Amino acid sequence: MEGETDLNILLKSLKPSLNKGSYVFISVNDIRHISRDIILFEFKEKEGITIILEQAKADELNFKYDFVASWITLTVHSALNAVGLTAAVSTALTKYNISCNVIAAYYHDHIFVATKDTEQAMEVLNGFSGK
Repeated sequence: MEGETDLNILLKSLKPSLNKGSYVFISVNDIRHISRDIILFEFKEKEGITIILEQAKADELNFKYDFVASWITLTVHSALNAVGLTAAVSTALTKYNISCNVIAAYYHDHIFVATKDTEQAMEVLNGFSGK
């Protein structure tokens, strides 16, 4: 099933959903000692492997982190080649001085915002559909 590419439809259909919990980004050189079951996301960079996991799991494993985030899923099925969704969302959040880290997965886009900005970010994202 192909995702939506029309920006107007995407924005009206965002339906942001706040996932429970707090999440952190960490960088490690080797993930073999970390259970794949607790890794939400991973991306290999030259400097290390970035992983996102629940803050509680990171604390259990004594990982250091700088940023604690809420995870918001845009439940609209966006196509990977859709143009403008990330820009529209980040621009809207920027107006409220909200930093966002966007990750595009196959079916949905996922937004990570500082926990202190969660409520405002949800209001901004719901605003696209007039809610």
